[in-house]
Amino acid sequence: MQDYVSRSQTIFIVAGQSASLVNFRLPLLQRFRALGFEVHACAPALSEDEATAQVLEKNGIFVHDVPFERAGMNPLSDLRAARVLYKTMRSTRADIVLSYTVKPVIWGTLAAAVAGIPQRVALITGLGYAFTGKTRGKRQLVRRVLFGLYRKALRHADHVFFQNPDDAAEFREQGLLTSGASVSVVNGSGVDLDRFAPAPLPPVSGPVRFLLIARMLGDKGIREFAVAAGRIKATHPDVQFDLVGGTDANPDSIASSTLRAWETEKGVAWHGSQMDVRPFLSACHVYVLPSYREGTPRSVLEAMATGRAIVTTDAPGCRETVIPGVNGFLVPPRDAQALEQAMRRFLEEPGLIQVMGTESLRIVREKYDVRRVNEQMLVDMGLTK
Repeated sequence: MQDYVSRSQTIFIVAGQSASLVNFRLPLLQRFRALGFEVHACAPALSEDEATAQVLEKNGIFVHDVPFERAGMNPLSDLRAARVLYKTMRSTRADIVLSYTVKPVIWGTLAAAVAGIPQRVALITGLGYAFTGKTRGKRQLVRRVLFGLYRKALRHADHVFFQNPDDAAEFREQGLLTSGASVSVVNGSGVDLDRFAPAPLPPVSGPVRFLLIARMLGDKGIREFAVAAGRIKATHPDVQFDLVGGTDANPDSIASSTLRAWETEKGVAWHGSQMDVRPFLSACHVYVLPSYREGTPRSVLEAMATGRAIVTTDAPGCRETVIPGVNGFLVPPRDAQALEQAMRRFLEEPGLIQVMGTESLRIVREKYDVRRVNEQMLVDMGLTK
């Protein structure tokens, strides 16, 4: 791999959540360092997230705070955050700005343009609340505002990455990309195959265990999972269903009281947010994500790397991870009955658990290794060839 960075340059990364810089982007940040970049990372309350800040600083990465409210909709607050970004980018004399998730892409790209940063890169990791569900009421208003903001911001982007072809097509259809925009599609964020290694399956002679890891949002298909679990429990009371993930301020968030009530009503165990999900992946037989839309779901890739069969939706971002009948099953979004039927297949044919889990591992190694994904991004950014 030939590297093009011949002098010390600075790259500035803007994230919407501090932990994602380590959980999703650390191998990429380390690769930038290996190329000779001075790397600066910015996220809300990053310096207060001591665990994340320490890992970044240990890797020679400078940390900065930006006052974004991830789920907030106050334009004055966003403008104040953009002003902070502008000042910080200027002070670090950044050569490249790479932003990911909604607010960082919009305000980070705009701030970089005003600051005169030579290269501005946007990574669209998913379309989120405004692009899923029925576009009416508050969701419709948010969608209209985001369309306008994306259109303004992305006209200043030198390159735009998408994590699935459906999202790229949606942005083009909605006129959010300029006709000459440099665009490419990568295989999600990839997965670290050293950190997420194959784990032996629990014995299939015991209770089959289904796992879902996500933020507790309706658009992640959490309600459909609970409905399907309750129906299966009625005929197979020994089957286990686990939810891992926290609630937040998103308008689509499911109340913690509801999640706790499902323990007795539907037999679904909610474990809240977890720093390390690997023990839960190792304990499950089948991984389930009935999301309405994703960029490329990182949790599915982690489950595949662990060697687990997958049930997910035939929806943008999700459908790319499963070859139906090979490493799992695809079901329509918002369809609890179809989800139930897909999960029941593993109860009726338990041999599929091992066979499909092995295929998941093969696919993730061939397609989603984080090193391959990162190298493609570097090539598309013109940093290597």
